[in-house]
This record gives sequence, C-alpha cells and structure tokens, in this order.
Amino acid sequence: MKLLFEHSSFTAVALTDAVNEIAHQPGRLSEMGLFRATSVSTTEVAIERIGNRLQLVRQTPRGAPGEVRDMPKRSLNKLAIPHFQRDWHVYADEVEGVRDFGSEGNLKTFQTLVAEKMGTHIADFEVTEEHQRLGAVQGKVVYKGGFELDLFATFGASEPAPINFDLAAADPVDGALRRKCVSVIRKMRAALGGAPFDHVHAFVGDDFFDDLLMHREVRETYKGWSAATILRDSYAGKSRASNPIFEYGGIVWENYGAVNTDGDAALIGIDTDKARFFPVGTNVFRTYYAPADYIESVNMLGKRLYAKQWKMSNDKGMNGEVQMNALQICTRPAVLMSGIRTAA
Repeated sequence: MKLLFEHSSFTAVALTDAVNEIAHQPGRLSEMGLFRATSVSTTEVAIERIGNRLQLVRQTPRGAPGEVRDMPKRSLNKLAIPHFQRDWHVYADEVEGVRDFGSEGNLKTFQTLVAEKMGTHIADFEVTEEHQRLGAVQGKVVYKGGFELDLFATFGASEPAPINFDLAAADPVDGALRRKCVSVIRKMRAALGGAPFDHVHAFVGDDFFDDLLMHREVRETYKGWSAATILRDSYAGKSRASNPIFEYGGIVWENYGAVNTDGDAALIGIDTDKARFFPVGTNVFRTYYAPADYIESVNMLGKRLYAKQWKMSNDKGMNGEVQMNALQICTRPAVLMSGIRTAA
C-alpha cells in the first residue's frame, strides 16, 4: 500500500509546480514590473558591456582617408546567483486523527498543512526579493548577514553625489525646485547614453515626501485645477500605487517609507530624509533565476521558487524545504541617483 508521504503529489516536481502556483503577493517593485526576469541554467551570470557613448562622425574631404574611431572596450562581469533556503517539517502526529493510517482518503488535509507551512516561508521570500530589488535601484544590494553587492564598484561606475533639494528653506527661490527636478532628468538621460525611457521615478522617505508636498512650488502648481485633490490625499497621476504618490517636475514621487523587518535590523524602504531616483521603461534592471541544487534540476532553466520533501529516517514525518536562487541587479548603476531633503 502506498503511504501518504509517498504520494506523487509530493515529488520535487509536483511541489515546485504547486509552490509557484500559490497566489503571488508582489512588493511594490514586482507590481511595477521594473525588473526583467530571465531564467538561466547556471549558478552565475556574465554581464558583458561594450561602451555606453554615442559619437558623431567627423567630416572628411572626399577621396581622403576617413576618420578612425577608437572602438569601445568590452567589459565582462561574472556574478554568482545567491542561494536562499528555508526548511520545514511535518510530523505524523500533526495529521493523526484526520485520516486512516496508510490511506490517502484525507490527502487534501495533509496537502493543506504542507501548503500552510510553505506559504509562511514563501511570504518571507517575497519580502526578501523586494528588499533586494530595492537595493538594486539604489546601487547596493544588502543581504541578511551583512554581505553587500556594490553595483557601482562591480560595474566600475562612480556613484553620483546626492542632490540637495533644500526642502526646509523658509523662503525658497521661485523655480529652484523645478530646476532641480529637470537636472535629475537631464543627468539620467545622459547616464543612459540617450537610450529612451518612460519617466523618472523617485522612492522617497516620509519627511522628504511631506516637505515636498508642502513646498510652495508644488502647492501653487496644483491649486486652481482638478488635480488639487493631491493636496488633500497625496494621490494623483497615472502611476498610481497604494503608497502616497504624485507627479511634479516630470518626476513621479512615491512615498516608500522605511520599515524594519521582523527581527532584523535591515530596513525595507527609504530613509526618512532621502530620495532615490531611477528610470522606468528601460532594460537595466534584471532578475536572474538559477536552478535548484537538485539532481533533477541540473542544467535546467531556473524557476523563481523550488520545493522538495523527503521522509524522516524514522518514518515519523516529512522534512521539506523551499528555496530561491535569484540575483537582482541594475546593469548600469550610473543611472541611479539620490537626493536629500536638506543639507545636514
């Protein structure tokens, strides 16, 4: 007789399919669709770049030798794809009394228990993915335990100096705020080498957002027309979200306040006095999924999540795991800019 724990519903393939079908509760960056996901069959990726500047061709006399152009050098960066894993277990006593011993009549009850345990871990994986993507749009991906992937150093880019928006000024110069917004857009366009993008998006901390919303230029812009509701509910424009959000100066400003993760010192969000700017509508933000460290997934294209289970040696229950093998990066960190509410 086939035991409950040996049912085909609990093979690695079946569990992995099931875990990827569980309703995904995206973080804000997943919701935006900013990151392009790619599955790879290896545990590392190689990012190759060939220059990033366009050049004009110099005029030369007809019949004479033409201009010789220095070709851009290639650069290759190899990055390991991090491995994240959570283990779980289910003891036989947890399902005893709701099924007949050795039968499959109450298989659904056992499946529900397994799904509940995996679902708890999946929620943590989603928070982890959001945290890493938030790091990628700031140029530094920080992992639990202290390891940091500095994308500026990795790709040989200089981190742009923060822009002081001077939001605490008692008597701001008229037009100064809009000029700084335009400056951000111009610098980002230059950093992209003229590549097209949809718009500049800013994740901002609580105090930065509140002072920006109260700034005289912003208030005067929205007064007197239908979008004046923004002054009441901080919610306007086409790029809507659950966070307070509005558009000004060609930039979408979104209040992504910082919160502590449960039991961790790391913040998920933006510091209260800061702003982080990044382009939307480009191909610079990437997610790479590698295969799990299972025999059946060797050299296979990676999935977002994997799950596996196996019997305890004493037949008293099942051990299991859920894992994610994912790398979140920005391939052109020079486009990532920051702002501060006011100088210290």
